Amino acid sequence: MNKSEKTAHYALFIATLAFAANFSVWTLYSVIGIDLRTQLNLSATEYGFLLGAPILTGALLRFPVGLLAELISCRKLFLWQMVLVIPPLFYLPYVDTYTEHIIFGLVLGTCGVSFTVGIRYVVEWFPTNRQGWAMGIFGAGNAGAAITLVLVPFISAQFGWDKVGPIYGLGMILMLLLFQFTAPSGGQYIKRKTKDFLAEHLQPLKESQVWRFSLYYYFVFGSFLALILWLPQYYVNAYNLPLSQAMALTLLFVTTSSMVRALGGWIADRYGGSAVNWSVFWVCMVCLFILSYPPTTMTIHGVEKDVNLVIEVNVWVFTFLMLVIGIAQGFGRASVFKTIFQYYPENMGSVGGTIGAIGALGGCTLPVLFGLAVDIIGVHSACFMLLYGVLALCMISMYFANRAARQKQLLKEAIDNNFLQQD
Repeated sequence: MNKSEKTAHYALFIATLAFAANFSVWTLYSVIGIDLRTQLNLSATEYGFLLGAPILTGALLRFPVGLLAELISCRKLFLWQMVLVIPPLFYLPYVDTYTEHIIFGLVLGTCGVSFTVGIRYVVEWFPTNRQGWAMGIFGAGNAGAAITLVLVPFISAQFGWDKVGPIYGLGMILMLLLFQFTAPSGGQYIKRKTKDFLAEHLQPLKESQVWRFSLYYYFVFGSFLALILWLPQYYVNAYNLPLSQAMALTLLFVTTSSMVRALGGWIADRYGGSAVNWSVFWVCMVCLFILSYPPTTMTIHGVEKDVNLVIEVNVWVFTFLMLVIGIAQGFGRASVFKTIFQYYPENMGSVGGTIGAIGALGGCTLPVLFGLAVDIIGVHSACFMLLYGVLALCMISMYFANRAARQKQLLKEAIDNNFLQQD
């Protein structure tokens, strides 16, 4: 391995580490929110808004920050983003009311732009045939949520809830210093400051396939993020598990889904992002159909006696199905961004930022919709019924897009072969 390859691999490593640190902060409410729900006596809908607050800011900022990433050094942007998030963490012990926690969550959401900045920083270092692999490795920084699931309960048990924010703040300071003094500058991609910069980067957003890719990412990333936030309390409320066990099972989901993303990127490089996405959707469709079925008791009136039939997904079957969904989503997150780079290699900041923003909005809107669904329908599995509907939209969209692409290709081949020419 030559020096430039070593530098590229270290750039990927340090960017992934920084992204994991930011992701751990971004999902902080997935753990502290459970205690806050009891303290503040929140409904499922109010709890959904609490979980979605930090995700909303991170989502909305991804597009403008994506444009900045096309003009300014991504290394500098990464540093500025980490500087902004440190003060709120030290202020966390002084946040008391529900409204204050919503505002604090919105401020904390600046961590969410770390993905947009990091993905542009990473692609600068690798050739096209390794983009999927590199972005898959970087995306494994989603495992930062696992840090929160493990670290926050430990900190609260040893030092108290009021020390969670300051300890996280110290951790971010260490990450900031490590990135400042070791992250390499440069890369292969040259930032272009053209006269029509804004028009050039907004032009791709007029294409329908950008919004179709956004819908795919809304499911594979948005629902993944929403499930990270929702699963701990789901295990507690639906299966009466202790918080420690709920955290452990959620940790298993997060870690597995994050770690397979690199493998998903490699497979997308080899077989194409579209093929991977279609397979991912079918796997998730089957799992969500099973998970959507609420616990049901039926009475069958027999000839001599009634037969009671109980249908429910027990906690271990549920966990297995969640692992399958998590693995599929990990593959899907990598394949979507591989596809984006395939079509828009010079617009990763704007197009990638837009798609990333829509995906992150899933992490904001879905917990709220989960809460509304549970409050209205009255069953815990209503959240999976909702996800099933979102996935159905994705599959319908992909089916018609693929059919249109095949028809266009057949027409092109017919024209190339002069199908109107007479002998």
